[in-house]
Amino acid sequence: MDVFIVGLLNTILVSVLGIIFASIIGLLLGVARLSSNFLVSKLALVYIETFRNIPILLQILFWYNVVLAALPGPRQSFAYLDSVFLNNRGLLLPEPIFQSGSSAVVIAFVLAVAAVIYLTRWSRKRHDDTGEEFPIFKVSLAILILAPTLVYFIVGQPITAIYPELKGFNFRGGLTIIPELLALLFALSIYTATYIAEAVRAGIEAVPKGQKEAAKSLGLKDYVILTKVVLPQALRVIIPPVINQFLNLTKNSSLATAIGYPELVTLFSGTTLNQVGQAIEIILMTMAVYLTISILISLLLNWVNAKMAIKGR
Repeated sequence: MDVFIVGLLNTILVSVLGIIFASIIGLLLGVARLSSNFLVSKLALVYIETFRNIPILLQILFWYNVVLAALPGPRQSFAYLDSVFLNNRGLLLPEPIFQSGSSAVVIAFVLAVAAVIYLTRWSRKRHDDTGEEFPIFKVSLAILILAPTLVYFIVGQPITAIYPELKGFNFRGGLTIIPELLALLFALSIYTATYIAEAVRAGIEAVPKGQKEAAKSLGLKDYVILTKVVLPQALRVIIPPVINQFLNLTKNSSLATAIGYPELVTLFSGTTLNQVGQAIEIILMTMAVYLTISILISLLLNWVNAKMAIKGR
């Protein structure tokens, strides 16, 4: 059962991180694809057409066996501020250590997030009623940074960090992100982002040109038009196909078995199956896990899509 839980958690980890990175990259690529700058637009086109037409398994093997394997050893690691290191054994980061009183900092951060959500809704209502803009981004950023930081110093700095240190031929301490996870994340994010970018492009182009022209006639800047006028309407077109891409990314994470990343298929359907031999039960459990994760993602995004839909009277 421990093997099953570890594999499940690793699958969820790579799926969640992959969805986040693919969404960010896809949004940027989709906007760049429609840029008036010729170079930016064509570079985005080349990126999309290249990575979309290379099988995801080959991309995983490329990142793992070609790119990450070519990195230097621990003694010649790429270093940033003597606290972050990258080598052929992975990415090494400072490991946070939570001591007594750290729960107060976590609670302060959660309350800050709740306050930001409330302020965001209040600012939208205020804008709808009065037409006045509220600096919600700056205020939210200040709340998210200042509230936890203030509590952090008040309770005596309960969160410290252990930094990776080179000792002998390897690093000791810190948090290590193994190359298998890095390769899988790179491949899944880059590959899925190409399809999300096309969905974003289609959604933006689906917004009537009159909306953009009317916004320009009011003297609005391009980024304001994009964030306040175009994207809110485009999301209704973007979300449905993006749901499918999130589901595909989650299911494609099972290809991690090709490079030995310890996710559900590698550990449970591979190692455990070879040791126990109960093929039917193990395969059915693995299928049930992917089905459950896919249904949960679909339900969540369908709920978001319903919230974004135009309400009829």
